[in-house]
Amino acid sequence: MQNKELKYFQSFRDVCKVINASLNLKVVLMLITENIVKLLNVKACTIFLLDKNLNKLYVSASHGLSEAYLRKGPLDADKSIAETLDGQIVLILDTSNDSRIQYPEEAKREGIASVLSVPITVKGQIIGVLRIYTSEQRNFSDDEYELISGLADIGGIAIDNARMYDHLKADHQNLIDETHRW
Repeated sequence: MQNKELKYFQSFRDVCKVINASLNLKVVLMLITENIVKLLNVKACTIFLLDKNLNKLYVSASHGLSEAYLRKGPLDADKSIAETLDGQIVLILDTSNDSRIQYPEEAKREGIASVLSVPITVKGQIIGVLRIYTSEQRNFSDDEYELISGLADIGGIAIDNARMYDHLKADHQNLIDETHRW
């Protein structure tokens, strides 16, 4: 096994351990974004979750982007690399010449040259998007695509687990409150 492949497997295992050890959604998602930036030597990584009612993508975790860029506003699911929400992995090699970039001027100011957009799914439903940003135009290897897809899948499981845990906690608290009222 090549050194780079071993590094990918070890990093994937490390992220899986963190996800398995925590039900804190913010912590898990931040660790995924941080690890992707370090592992792939990219500018930044962001995880967006989909609000189906508003058809918007909202930042849930990010590493490597400025606050100004993150505050530019939510992404319209129909205007910002919409193919990802159809289940496709999309690479935009040149953000300055692609109509699928919703905020091209902001991307230019942020120094983003390329974007890789990967769907995050849970039980067959797309719940969000993992985006990787580079400061130079960059293609990704097949091994990198597999690693990134795997991390997006693990992220989906983590999101689902954390949401179920939060619902169970709320239900438990409601039962306690009802018992005290009796």
